[in-house]
Amino acid sequence: MPSSLVVRAFCYMQRIYIVILIWILYLLFDWYVFQVIRTMLSAWNPTYRRITYAIYFLLSIGFGLGVVFYRSLDPVIFKSLRLFLLTGFFVLLVGKLFTAVFLLLDDFRRGFTALLNLLPAKAESPLDTSRSEFMGKAALIAGAVPIAALSFGVISGAHDYRVRKKTLVLKNLPKSFDGIRIAQISDIHTGSFFNKTAVAGGVDLLNAQKPDIAFFTGDLVNNQSDEAKPYLDIFKKIKAPMGVYSTMGNHDYGDYNSWATKEAKLADIKQLHEMHRYMGWNLMLNENTVIKEGSGEIAILGLENWGAGRFSKYGDMEKTIVGTEEVPFKLLLSHDPSHWDAEVRQKYSDVDLMLAGHTHGMQFGVEFGNFRWSPSQYIYERWADLYQEGDQFLYVNRGYGFIGYPGRVGILPEVTILELKSV
Repeated sequence: MPSSLVVRAFCYMQRIYIVILIWILYLLFDWYVFQVIRTMLSAWNPTYRRITYAIYFLLSIGFGLGVVFYRSLDPVIFKSLRLFLLTGFFVLLVGKLFTAVFLLLDDFRRGFTALLNLLPAKAESPLDTSRSEFMGKAALIAGAVPIAALSFGVISGAHDYRVRKKTLVLKNLPKSFDGIRIAQISDIHTGSFFNKTAVAGGVDLLNAQKPDIAFFTGDLVNNQSDEAKPYLDIFKKIKAPMGVYSTMGNHDYGDYNSWATKEAKLADIKQLHEMHRYMGWNLMLNENTVIKEGSGEIAILGLENWGAGRFSKYGDMEKTIVGTEEVPFKLLLSHDPSHWDAEVRQKYSDVDLMLAGHTHGMQFGVEFGNFRWSPSQYIYERWADLYQEGDQFLYVNRGYGFIGYPGRVGILPEVTILELKSV
């Protein structure tokens, strides 16, 4: 047998062993969580108990197998099924993880109690090492809460668009632009959508705000341009008297997709560019445009994706800003907010306002008045809403769409309306 075939056969067998090992661990974990269900239902009618047990394992094994064979399902024909399988697996797994934490705490208690029972002083009156009924109920509640919250986030939160308004007073804004209203959306991720009517409702919400100019700050798709086709005529309806301007996000370059050739990837990016133009959006690829109003001018800078750390750096600020040196006010479209601290504030103090997205607020968190919390803040210093350093402003949009988990809990999809005021 040729050596290349031997290597392929070895790699194939290795993958099979890894899948088997993961499944063994998954089933052991499932059995561990199942113990609390069996304990809590011990007083039930045997028939009802067996039905409940069957439902539990059918869901666990069914969603588990669905994830294993997920990639073998055509992403266009079986888009809804793929979404259902991944979402069901994720939601149930999170619930079980929360349940397992409480079970582990109770098992530590039981183990410690068992050790105490070995002491001579405890021999005559051994302590109870049975499963605590309170901890069992607490474990079930702990698992049910995230399952309910995540399910509600899919049903309601995914398309619960909110208009967020801010007024910014900007030192360099020309008087002729005083009061200009700008709209921003970001991170549409058309490849994740499952409700065209709701998506169109978000566009109507934006247009109802009657912005003077509109911006899109990247991530029209998840992996490839074809995802956007069913939604082009919806987003084509976004209108603003001064125009609609857009730029590219990290997902728009196909870097997370497997391409047969480099040429195929480049052709897909080109097709995505054409889609922006079809919608009437002025796609800006490391370039700028100057808008005049009366005697005043503002420069719109459109940077390709530039992210700190592992994220792609297609953006070129030197190229983007050239020719705008004498324009008093500069507004930058840059998808990743990490760009603001990593480069903009360091080298380009004449950028007055930057609009970004990218973080989605991790699609999960709590917002109450001025209080905001999300796991996203442990990854990104600037992860949502308005930031100011000196005379420079950054606004991070929470995103219009979603990716991965098809929902939102607490951090809802956003249409931003900024009113700019001159000093």
